[in-house]
Amino acid sequence: MSADNTIAFQGEAGANSDMACRAVFPNMQTLGCYSFEDAFAAVRSGKARLAMIPIDNTVAGRVADIHHLLPDSGLHIVGEHYQRIDHHLLALPGVGIGELTHVHSHVHALNQCRSLIKDLGVVPVVHADTAGAAHMIKELDDPTQGAIASKLAAEIYGLVSLRANIEDAEHNTTRFLVMSAKASMPPLGAGKVVTSFVFRVKNIPAALYKALGGFATNGINMTKLESYIVGGSFQAAQFFAEVEGHPEDPAMKRAFEELDFFTHEIKVMGAYPAAPARDVIG
Repeated sequence: MSADNTIAFQGEAGANSDMACRAVFPNMQTLGCYSFEDAFAAVRSGKARLAMIPIDNTVAGRVADIHHLLPDSGLHIVGEHYQRIDHHLLALPGVGIGELTHVHSHVHALNQCRSLIKDLGVVPVVHADTAGAAHMIKELDDPTQGAIASKLAAEIYGLVSLRANIEDAEHNTTRFLVMSAKASMPPLGAGKVVTSFVFRVKNIPAALYKALGGFATNGINMTKLESYIVGGSFQAAQFFAEVEGHPEDPAMKRAFEELDFFTHEIKVMGAYPAAPARDVIG
């Protein structure tokens, strides 16, 4: 496996992140990793050129812990991808749907398929990963155990799909970020660009309101603003933000100058082409 032609993801082969890798980079080899930190490390160490990291989902919201991990990953965001999530009910070959008593999957996948789980009267069992759940029931060789995972996972682990598209919400879509050890910014004027950054506001009245005012006055569309606690203190909130615009655009420069006046520790995580699906889904 050539490191320069490898993209890392969190999970086992057949996970939704694996499918996202294959959708965007069909000619690259995929490398499953135990955790997000391991996927980041694979890129930093040169085992992989890129990493595909989920950041939020239209049903489940933001992916837990990822906002904490991104700023310290040592990597740059170089792209985004929106992946439609199609869950399948998987079982061993020859098993009927009425034989299942338990279904295993990631907690988000289980929550996204509550209607089917209720209708079947099976017991949901939380697993660390959708594809890992599929792998496990293959190894268990127990006809009463099923999994909720992707069609790709069924193909990889020799399972069959008893039902397809079992998610409750038709809009179930996950947004992924493509990470690289090297920063890569599209040229100014090459199309719509998204800029992701993190910052902390100064401890003064209305600091956040004043810090973000520059984006409004300069006509910059802010599409994401999320806060989370850092440093073990309720007084130390960090913000992850995304705006539509190029860092070299004069309006963006003015907005960041105003942001800098009221904040500290601004860190641009990346400026990258907006995915075509952004205008449709985002």
